Amino acid sequence: MNILALDLGTSSVRGLVLDADAVPLPGALARRKMAITIGDDGAATLDAAEYLAALEACLDELNAAGHLDRIGLVATAAQWHSVLPLDHDGTPLGPVLTWLDSRAMATRGASGPADMNAFHQRTGTWWHRFYWTMRLPWLRETLSRRPARFVGLVEYAFGALLEDAPMSVSQASGTGLLDLRTLDWDAEALQLSDAHAGELPELAPVDWTGRLRAEFARRWPGLRDVPWHGPTGDGAASNVGSGCVDPYRAAVTVGTSAAVRLVQAAPAGAILPPLPTGLWRYRVDHRHIVTGTAYSAGGNLFAWAKKVLLLPDGAELEAALSAIRPGDTLVADPRLGGDRPPGLAPSGSGHIHNLSFGTRAVDIFAGLMDALCRQVAADLTQIESTVDYPVEVVLGGGAVAASDWWRDAFVAALAPRSVSHVRNPEIGATGAALIAIGRFHDGVKLERISRMDEGH
Repeated sequence: MNILALDLGTSSVRGLVLDADAVPLPGALARRKMAITIGDDGAATLDAAEYLAALEACLDELNAAGHLDRIGLVATAAQWHSVLPLDHDGTPLGPVLTWLDSRAMATRGASGPADMNAFHQRTGTWWHRFYWTMRLPWLRETLSRRPARFVGLVEYAFGALLEDAPMSVSQASGTGLLDLRTLDWDAEALQLSDAHAGELPELAPVDWTGRLRAEFARRWPGLRDVPWHGPTGDGAASNVGSGCVDPYRAAVTVGTSAAVRLVQAAPAGAILPPLPTGLWRYRVDHRHIVTGTAYSAGGNLFAWAKKVLLLPDGAELEAALSAIRPGDTLVADPRLGGDRPPGLAPSGSGHIHNLSFGTRAVDIFAGLMDALCRQVAADLTQIESTVDYPVEVVLGGGAVAASDWWRDAFVAALAPRSVSHVRNPEIGATGAALIAIGRFHDGVKLERISRMDEGH
């Protein structure tokens, strides 16, 4: 049995085929890039129809190559936090708001949770523009037609392809509306969002699986009657794919954005560990939570800086960086895309300090990359306060694999912790597959994790 793993990210849609041990099969990958529409007002949106078409194109490509012939399960890692308003017939009433969209604001007269700390402990989130508690009222006020209901991007896509598409608890936790302990919509969060249950997706029960609609089963016969496992939030899936599935090992993942996260066991109904003020908490599944923080800068910062500063690629860039010692760089603020919650800094908050006539483009680049490393290190200290001991760190994600120097900068910033690097570029898809097949703790065995001081 092979596994079809979907990675429904912000910048791309990917479909790949894994073997029964969740190891990617050579050549069995289809990818479509997605263009985020960015506005000076903080808008950052995707077109839902284009996104669905990209997913279908990936499946068409895999099908044409015969890669869907032995599939026994579909697993999905999907972006958290997106929201799409729909009309009564399921037609989108606007574009998809991605995690990067910073336009939502509190509507007139709204005052937020009665007890902010209690709300944070229950939902793992804040009353913030990032979450549906603020986004849904803002959308109603902004759109010309009142939405009939709201879904995330993955629920929209699966609603088109599958016979039914409830929202997994992992995806629901990213909305800011879920009580992480009871695994039901939080009453106060619903009140803040001015939403009732009928305007939200149904919540998927434990071990829910979906099936393709008949027309798509004819289009992709290899997927006929194949179960689709509930989607896992991409950050949580990346932890599992990195082998970071217990409170002794944290994942630092750098894809389009970046995050540092720690997974702990927490079955439904269990009392959850106290949550520090500056950290969020979401659900991996019905049995595990993930605690951490995230940044609007990551691989997007790397790509932007390299392009704008006209820097070379690959070995030539690494040679230029080799003369700069990590930690001894220009002082920078990498928040070009603003803050992720709980921060409120808007898009355009990045800075570079201490420039002189002797400053080179590569110095600016190194300062920005190093600044993100130091942000991660500071926040990891706060995460460690939830377990009272230093943790090991695993670096992962496609962006951090792009630069030996950047990985060394992370090692310097995170010292004296033990830092490793997982080289699997598809840790999100791999993690989602491991969750789906019930082999949650097997991720670390699938790729050799090399100590950074052993060389690259």
